[in-house]
Amino acid sequence: MDAISVIRTKRDRGELSPEQIDWVIDAYTRGEVADEQMSALAMAILLNGMNRTEIARWTAAMIASGERMSFGTLTRPTTDKHSTGGVGDKITLPLAPLVAACGAAVPQLSGRGLGHTGGTLDKLESIPGWRALLSNAEMLDVLDTTGAVICAAGDGLAPADKKLYALRDVTGTVEAIPLIASSIMSKKIAEGTGALVLDVKVGSGAFMKTIEDARELASTMVALGTDSGVRTVALLTDMSTPLGLTAGNALEVRESVEVLAGGGPKDVVELTLALAREMLDAAGLKDADPEKALADGSAMDVWRRMISAQGGDPDAALPVAREQHVITAPSSGVLTRLDAYDVGVAAWRLGAGRARKEDPVQAGAGVELHAKPGDIVTEGQPLLTLHTDTPEKFAYALQALPGSYDIAPGGTPFAATPVVRERIA
Repeated sequence: MDAISVIRTKRDRGELSPEQIDWVIDAYTRGEVADEQMSALAMAILLNGMNRTEIARWTAAMIASGERMSFGTLTRPTTDKHSTGGVGDKITLPLAPLVAACGAAVPQLSGRGLGHTGGTLDKLESIPGWRALLSNAEMLDVLDTTGAVICAAGDGLAPADKKLYALRDVTGTVEAIPLIASSIMSKKIAEGTGALVLDVKVGSGAFMKTIEDARELASTMVALGTDSGVRTVALLTDMSTPLGLTAGNALEVRESVEVLAGGGPKDVVELTLALAREMLDAAGLKDADPEKALADGSAMDVWRRMISAQGGDPDAALPVAREQHVITAPSSGVLTRLDAYDVGVAAWRLGAGRARKEDPVQAGAGVELHAKPGDIVTEGQPLLTLHTDTPEKFAYALQALPGSYDIAPGGTPFAATPVVRERIA
């Protein structure tokens, strides 16, 4: 086997053999296949796709590159959630402690930002002292004592995916459906959770722009999970508009705490509860009431214990960007569109994301929304506030925003897109 022949097979629209897939994943993990060679293969997969047999084998090879975990010692049923990534998608932060407060154990292995989408670990690292990297023993201890843990996948869990995940972020291959499906499901199957709910985003701010692509990805992942003995269901959710009123790391943590305190934006609360009900149902806890757990403070209690258990201070002040720039409404009327992708790119350019896999992120950078589609705005009122520590980034971020929103005359009919569009099981 050699990398060039594998690349040529997929470049020429051929089907990779099981032997080719096993070899290239193993060789890349060991460093025998270089980053530039895997980049070429990833681009060929993006352009030419993979069939179901190839995707299943690729996923199995990713799992085989490392260890498999087990939560058999826990007394609670395990259930997990994964989002394919969006703008302002802070749902994991309130969701994990909420589901734990209802009686399940939530082993939430999360990732960092990919392209214009935010990363859960990047958000949580804006909390002073919080640690993303835990050993398997530490992860199990936090899970056992608090009911929920949000952390990075350990080095032993699908190490091939850890390398490829970072590479996809900086080579324009994030959107490849086979690579998204195998990346997500290799970690989740190796993680050992009993049930999995997938939040597959669809819209301008998602990697899946059309409902057809979102269905294809969701169906592929549901099949991979089900075939591996993991009860798996997917919700297709809207990502044409940013979720909530913030896109950025510390900004989104602040908003998540508002949700746990019984407030927060309506769309964030609605999706958090919808996913919580699916997770609890999949775990066999159909009678649990997540809405009550939000209202009575028990979800907040789990959040505080979970953050503390990972070294964070839940009472510490969150970072605030040193500089702000306000964009005002150019006219009065109804805000009918606010493009999620454009907002995500602006947040990324302000420092909330990374252009290279080794780049740091700014904890306080991002975009704050002062109105959502359907709201009445008046000329001159704040529409967006840009946050960054480096004001020279404002000009670059602003280039992403012209044409990112529409304001129609007052009285224009407006029909909101549902937050949850479809369910696939």
